[in-house]
Order: sequence, then structure tokens, then C-alpha cells
Amino acid sequence: MSSGTINVSVENIFPLIKKFLYSDHEIFLRELISNATDATLKLKHLTNIGEAKVEYGSPIIEVKIDKENQKLHIIDQGIGMTADEVKKYINEIAFSGAEEFLEKYKDKNGEDAGIIGHFGLGFYSSFMVANKVEIITKSYKDEPAAHWTCDGSPNYTLEEADKKERGTEIILHISDEDTQFLEDARIRELLVKYNKFMPIPIKFGTRTETLPKPEDAKEDDPAPTLEVDNIINNPNPAWTKQPTELEEEDYKKFYRELYPMQFEEPLFNIHLNVDYPFNLTGILYFPKLTNDLNVQKDRIQLYQNQVFVTDNVEGIVPEFLTMLRGVIDSPDIPLNVSRSYLQADGAVKKISSYITRKVADKLKSLFNDNREDFEAKWNDIKMVIEYGMLTEDKFFDKAQDFALYPTVDGTYYTFDELKEKIKDLQTDKDDKLVILYASDKEAQHGYIEAAKDKGYEVLLLDSPIVSHLLQKMESKNENTSFVRVDSDAIDALIKKEDEAISKLSEEESETLQTMLSEIIPSEKFSVKLEAMDSNASPFIITEPEFMRRMKEMQQTGGGMFGMGAMPEMYNLVVNTNHELVGQILNTKTRKKKERLVNQALDLAKLSKNLLKGEDMTEFIKRSYDMIK
Repeated sequence: MSSGTINVSVENIFPLIKKFLYSDHEIFLRELISNATDATLKLKHLTNIGEAKVEYGSPIIEVKIDKENQKLHIIDQGIGMTADEVKKYINEIAFSGAEEFLEKYKDKNGEDAGIIGHFGLGFYSSFMVANKVEIITKSYKDEPAAHWTCDGSPNYTLEEADKKERGTEIILHISDEDTQFLEDARIRELLVKYNKFMPIPIKFGTRTETLPKPEDAKEDDPAPTLEVDNIINNPNPAWTKQPTELEEEDYKKFYRELYPMQFEEPLFNIHLNVDYPFNLTGILYFPKLTNDLNVQKDRIQLYQNQVFVTDNVEGIVPEFLTMLRGVIDSPDIPLNVSRSYLQADGAVKKISSYITRKVADKLKSLFNDNREDFEAKWNDIKMVIEYGMLTEDKFFDKAQDFALYPTVDGTYYTFDELKEKIKDLQTDKDDKLVILYASDKEAQHGYIEAAKDKGYEVLLLDSPIVSHLLQKMESKNENTSFVRVDSDAIDALIKKEDEAISKLSEEESETLQTMLSEIIPSEKFSVKLEAMDSNASPFIITEPEFMRRMKEMQQTGGGMFGMGAMPEMYNLVVNTNHELVGQILNTKTRKKKERLVNQALDLAKLSKNLLKGEDMTEFIKRSYDMIK
């Protein structure tokens, strides 16, 4: 038996473990399972190359709870260690340079940037939950087993053990404050969370399996049962396989395995598989998405060599893709890193760029292979694509091949197709292409119909980020503007050379303007007279495109500062060629004039969905009076 002092002062290491890792102390199990997995995979490699002259067999990792004695056991059948290797890997390497290491990995705020998983410190996470730790280990080499014990001080003992089987057993003497880790449910929860897809089978207890009844069994005979190992993980998840090995049903089955409480099928998946210039595998799923900007993120799970790391993948996955679901696995992403480290890391930036390109390529192929199906799914996936176009220039460029612009009648165009379709009729007198759109088919119905009567195409663009996206589209496409159908009178939306002539004289127009300004509240409406087709509405309420768009942009983050708080302001366009406007002008009594103006204004407000509350009550009362 030997004993000694670990080569570091107690003032540094053990307080460091308690202080910096306390909030994360459930990950001790992840670390110990990861170590056991590494030891097993190393043995597999050594037997494959003929260096280890032992039978690899079918090793498993076992986790056992001894509640009575307050102990937790993690047992593997891996490479094992000799006494000399225990001294080297547990006593020396694990603690060498710890102070320098801590300084190096502190982030800008002075907080630890994640020390578990570095320099052999993963094993020492045991001391976050245990007041004593034992290692009983036997190497694959023909040497005696070793038994190491440490009580969380710098002192340890190392002696020979009588262990006969190859591998390592870690015994944690769980502290009184951490007895939660002696509960079956808690350990199962952690194993499923962190180790659900580890490459070596993990046994946690046993389960009863029902076997088929023998052919000669009676109907009332119970089915035979068998106690079998309870393997809690899937060592060969779908993302570790080649796409050629998987059918569509395999992808759907894996989705259900990842999200057992998700009952809707994903729309489609993207299989990631690259080994240069970095290693990355994974499967991303497009779920059905709504227009809700608060869509739940954190659904993509990040793994390192099948070990769960986090489901907060911002910085690794482009932000617009955080709305997707699935798995990304890369050995090039450290197990524990600070957010600032991730965002500055060169490999992570390359990974993000690759994922963006791969998603764009997949969307393009889906569009090319089955456009009809792609159009049918457009409303469920447009939020991701539009957000990507807005935030990632490279994705914007690629999306020109598959991003769709639906009309209010359900026809879908790419941007190039749309321009070709409308260029003759919707180019104004200044040679600018004007693209008309609606954001609410019901609320803007009257304006849409007026535009369609002119032969114009009207798009239906209703996502909450559309104002931001249109701003970008206009900056990327010269001589093109997007105008919502209710932002001006129909004849003013796309100005042509031939302007209509007003039936009113200049003097009559001035009289009308003065009279209207006395009746219509100036704090809500800016009145302007327009000579339009006599069949167009007499009063039309419009919202100036620029003002409305800036307000919308600020409400969803962006736009011009202060615009979001601006009061609602509308234009009231009065058609001087409409018969009713002439009638208002020629009505003798002031009272009747006011009644006609207010009735026409309320009808315009009604078509704009602005007539509510007291105004609606007054309008109904006035309407009944007028038809008595």
C-alpha cells in the first residue's frame, strides 16, 4: 500500500471544484459515464489493431445505487489502469497546472468558462457530490488491480486490489447534502438527459420482458416473463449512420425518440454529414411553424461524440435555424465552453456556415424535386426561410431560387417569376416596379378587390417580420418597391402618366377641403382630395407605407427610434369625381352635410376595420335614422 499527497495545494483544487462547478454538479454523472465510454472505446481500438491481446466481447457500462450504504457505483469493462497509470492519470495529470489552467479559461467576467472535461478534471467532478471516492481498476495488461481512495483532501491511498475482471469501478460515497443522487428516478433522469445516445450500452437495473406464450399454452395461462438488463440508451442513433442506410420511416422514428411528447410529424429532415474541414454529423427536422415570433427555441440538441452537451445552440447554429429541431454532433465543439468563447471560435463559425449552406441546398432540392409539395408546406416553413433571408446574406442569395411569394388567390411565384408576371402592368411612370401586397386578406378585402379590378397581382405577406424583409428586398433590388394595398388610393398606388381630371373646379375643391377639415378630426386623419375613377369609393382611408412599416419594424425590433410610440395616423383620400362628394358639396344645410360626411367616413372606417366602440354605436344609430 502507498499513500501520498496530490501535487497541488488544497487551497486551489477542491475549493475550485466546489465553487465553480456547484451550479452544474449534476454533470458529474455525465463525466464519469463519458470516461467509462472512452475507456471502452480505447479497448476496442487496441483489440482491433492487435495491441491488446484480449477478447473485446460485448462490454457494457453499469450504474448501480446502494442506497443503504449511501454509495453510487459506475462500472465499466474497458481498458482499465495499472497502479502506475492511476498515479499518472489521477494524481499527477489531473491536477498539474490547475492554477494556470483556471486563469487561462476564465472568461471576461472572471467566471470559470467550463473546467469540467479539461486536463482530466472530469473525474474530479465526483467530489461535488461525494465526500469520498474510490477507484478499483484492473488493466487489460497482465498486472494486479489497484484500489485508490481519496476523501476530498489532497491525501490519497493506493493499494493492490483483488479485482479479477478487466475494467474500472468508481464508487462515490454520496454526501448528505446530495442524497438526491441515490434516488432511482433522479439517476434515470440524468442518464436519459446526458447519455441517451452514448455508443456503449448503459445498464441501470433490470426490467421484466414478456415472452410469447408457448404454442400449447392455455388461454388463461400467464405469458412467461424474463428479467433482462435495463439498457437506457440507444448506442446507434440515426445520425451516426449514413443517409443511404436510412428510410423515411427511420427518420420519423428517430424524431419520436427525440421528442416523445411531440405528436405532429416533422415536414422533412436534413441529414448533416461532413468530415472536412471539421467533423460534424446530425439530423435537423423542420417542424410545422406558426407566425408566432415567440416560437419555442432550444429544441436542437448538441452532442459531442454522442454525449449530450446543451440544447442552447445559439452561436453554433445560425439564429434563424434555432427554430428547427434535431441533433448536431461534433467532436470539434468543446464539452464546456462559455458563450463568448463559442462565438469567437473559428471552427464554430465554419460549422455555422456549413449548416446554413446545407439547409439552403436541401430546400432548393425539395423545391426542384416537387414544387407542388413545397408550395403546400410553404406556410409551415416560411418563418424560418424569411428569418434566414433577413439575417444571413449568404442564405438570402441562395433563397432566391426557392423563396415563394404567394398571391391572395393562392398562386405561388419565385421573385424572378413575379417580376416577369407583373412588369408590364405594375411599372409606374418613373420606371419603378411596384409590388402590391396585403397582410390580412379579410381586413384588407376592399383594397385587394380594387387592385384586382385593375388587373394587378396582390401578394399575401403576413409574417410578423415582413416589414423588415421588404426593407431588405428593396435594398437588394433596384427600382423595386413593395406597397401595401391600403397605403394609398388605388390610382395613387402605381402612378401612371395619365392623371384623372377632377370634376370640381379649383374653387369648389378649396371649399370642400375647408368644410371637411371642420368636420373631420385632424388629430386622426390627414384629408387629401384626389381625382379618381367615379366608380371608386368616395372616402378611402389609407396608411402611409413608410410610417406604418417603420412602426411595425420597431415593434418587432428595428426601424427608426421612437416610431413605435407614434400615434396611429391615417390619410383620408376623398374622391372628387364621386357623385356623393358632389352631393355633399351642394347640400344646403350644415347638419345634413355633417351627417353625410360622418356616414361616408364611418363607412370608410368600417372597410378599414377601424369602426369600434362609441363610433360604431353612433354609426348604427345614424344608419337607422337615415333609412326611416
